[in-house]
Amino acid sequence: MSLPFLLEIGAEEIPDWMIPGALENLRALFTGLLDENKLARTHLRVDATPRRLVLRAEGLPPRQADAQELVTGPPKSAQPSAVEGFARKQGVAPEALSVQATAKGEYWGFVKTVPGRETRQILAEALPGLILKIYFPKTMYWTGRTGPRFIRPIRWLVALLGGQVTPFEIAGVRSGNLSSGHRRLGAGRVPVTTESYAEALRANFVILSAEERREKIRNESAALGAKPDPGLLETLVYITEYPTAIRGDFDPQFLSLPEEVLVTVMKHHQKYFSVVDPEGCLAPHFVAVMNTSADPEGLVRRGNERVLRARFNDARFFWDTDQHKKLADRVTDLAHVTFQAKLGNYLQKTERMEELVRRLGGDAHAQRAARLCKCDLTCELVKEFTELQGVVGGLYARAQDEPEEVTLAIYDHYKPAGMEDSIPRTRAGQLVSLADKLDTLTGCFAVGMMPTGSRDPFALRRSAQGAVKILVEGRLDLAVPELLGGDQSLRDFFEDRVRYYFKDIRGFKYDEINAVLACGWDNLADVESRLNALQQVRPTANFEPLAASFKRIKNILTQAQFEGGVAADPSRLEPGPESELHAASMTVKQLASGRPYREALEAIASLRPKVDLFFDKVLVNAPDPAVRQNRLALLHGILTEFSSIADFSEIVTNT
Repeated sequence: MSLPFLLEIGAEEIPDWMIPGALENLRALFTGLLDENKLARTHLRVDATPRRLVLRAEGLPPRQADAQELVTGPPKSAQPSAVEGFARKQGVAPEALSVQATAKGEYWGFVKTVPGRETRQILAEALPGLILKIYFPKTMYWTGRTGPRFIRPIRWLVALLGGQVTPFEIAGVRSGNLSSGHRRLGAGRVPVTTESYAEALRANFVILSAEERREKIRNESAALGAKPDPGLLETLVYITEYPTAIRGDFDPQFLSLPEEVLVTVMKHHQKYFSVVDPEGCLAPHFVAVMNTSADPEGLVRRGNERVLRARFNDARFFWDTDQHKKLADRVTDLAHVTFQAKLGNYLQKTERMEELVRRLGGDAHAQRAARLCKCDLTCELVKEFTELQGVVGGLYARAQDEPEEVTLAIYDHYKPAGMEDSIPRTRAGQLVSLADKLDTLTGCFAVGMMPTGSRDPFALRRSAQGAVKILVEGRLDLAVPELLGGDQSLRDFFEDRVRYYFKDIRGFKYDEINAVLACGWDNLADVESRLNALQQVRPTANFEPLAASFKRIKNILTQAQFEGGVAADPSRLEPGPESELHAASMTVKQLASGRPYREALEAIASLRPKVDLFFDKVLVNAPDPAVRQNRLALLHGILTEFSSIADFSEIVTNT
């Protein structure tokens, strides 16, 4: 017999962006609870709406299986009276004891059957602590400083194992079988069972499945002409329990404002989808998603139109007001905008960025962009719509007749915002963005504000990741050590981001990354080229066997404590495999010199037969010290000469 289990944690509205992580944490915690108590299950799923986190499990046993426990007493050599005393203490007859072999020796003992506990009892004891362990970036007290903490006040709890309530309590809220429907459309108390749960909620205007809500929003908004926006879609999924899309309009005169401003107001401030016409231009409409079933009288639509009109009027006012002062005249105003208390103001940051762009080889346009790129922080439009920083600067630069190269560099200089985002479109933009990120990194590390654990208040990981992406995808021929100012802790931090980029974003194997980075990573564009070549040559027949041989060479040199310094003397090489390996290495050296990395690696891989023959026929550790040293020098020369692209000994092989 197996039982279904339902847990629903009802709360005030949970921030949408916290819900997916909380669900996965709830799943992991509950899985750990079952595993710890040896409770099997056949299926486990999690769901959520803004007001509830839900876990459902199938196939739970009514109770734990009985366990067999070995109870040991005195050693085999003990007196009979001691054995009898142990038996009386354990409540068993002396004849029930037998000699048991243990890791410590032979002892008198017996096998005791420990009855399994009821699953309902285990869950009742564990669930309060488990619920309060669910991770949220922030939590709150709601019953006083001595009370529990959760993301929002807990208002109801449903916990059902089969047909019975699993009883427990958190902050005065007792578990039961009463859920709650939609805040406005449903009943406040909804009796549920493990079988009727989802349908009982649906009858009270709560669509439990996030995927079903997602599809409903996607289909309804698309039918109304909404432009797809995956990020906004995910937000709407987790701020609604019964989503319904409606279309509204705004005055076409607002289309005189830049599209970026209008879309930002609709998306970030009102959570509306924008609408485009058949030519792909922004249309004077929007699609809103209500958390209700219908708007028959158009009250919700008109309310949204009224709010959007006010927001657009604000945006137009700020746009017009900001035009009274050019970006170039705002540079000195940056002295009044703090970047970071220990690192000064934005004017000082701007001056550092401008100098760094010049050092990176930026032309006059790049240096001009570096000087102006932070000026929009003093503009009213950015103060109101902070998501538009950088973008507004680019728009204002264009309106104020700055060169297009300057305009684009300012517009793009916060890119990439993440690994899915593109890098700046122009070389000037790439250099300004790189200078911005490097200045933040070097400054924060210099004053000891490096990330610790999950804490990263200045988003230094994102800055470093963006810098890596720009250096690689922009093919910038720049030396990383010079960019990082020689700070070893920052260099280690940056290397970690390099590894993450090439492994998790680009999909290279970890041993390929180790092999390439072992030969230097000062130039990340070059690192990418070497990784691509290594990845392409690795499947060839000779490559991995040669890598295994290089690992053997490295081990031999390490064991012999041979550090090089002298080249092999060809006159001391014995005819046959030893001389042939030397000759082949000289030939390959010429073939590989100056060739593209792939061709060079293919040439190096062709050494494999000669290396194999050498190890089959030649004793490296020869009795004669001079011969031994010469052979070690030969191997050291080969290892050094052909490890400039990648350290083949880092490649994991099956041989």
